[in-house]
Amino acid sequence: MFIALGTLGVVPVAPRSRSSRHHHMDRRHDRFNTSRGSCRQRERILSRMGPMQRDSEAGITLLEMVCVLAIIALLVAVALPWMEPSTSRAKLESYAVEIAALLKADRNAALAGGSAVAAVIDAQGRTVRSGSGARSVRVPDDVVFEALLPQRCNGRPGLSTISFFASGMSCGGMIRLTCPGGGLEIRINWLTGDIDLVGST
Repeated sequence: MFIALGTLGVVPVAPRSRSSRHHHMDRRHDRFNTSRGSCRQRERILSRMGPMQRDSEAGITLLEMVCVLAIIALLVAVALPWMEPSTSRAKLESYAVEIAALLKADRNAALAGGSAVAAVIDAQGRTVRSGSGARSVRVPDDVVFEALLPQRCNGRPGLSTISFFASGMSCGGMIRLTCPGGGLEIRINWLTGDIDLVGST
């Protein structure tokens, strides 16, 4: 092989040996392998970062859920004092039993004292007051309070009362308590003065 150098003449250049060419190709092959190894290493790094990123996303989701639950708990804590619990069936029964016991106590007081005793029924105030003592029973506002009372008793105006006489007899009456879970009636027999507690629909 010859290379022209203008007017200076021609200087012979020896051709590149086969070993030199092989050495040059080996260097190019090594660079290619190095580049391919770098790509594989980068892929391994990215594959390792995948689970970390998923864990990070899962952690963010859990944090958001905890924040939402905390906000709900705060709202419930603020609203709870303003929420009045409704009267259950069992609680309604306890009120009815207490009223029936009050009326029986008035009847027994009339029998023992030999004089009439009148329990006062305040339907608007949802209250029953004893005629023989200071005892009274008031039911909650969510309970429907109804009273069926005689207009006249023993020749006198009933005056929203249930009266018991010395003989144990009464002019009768009925008190009905109703809540979403059901209803109960306290019935006073107009002849015998007996007091019964029955369910209502």
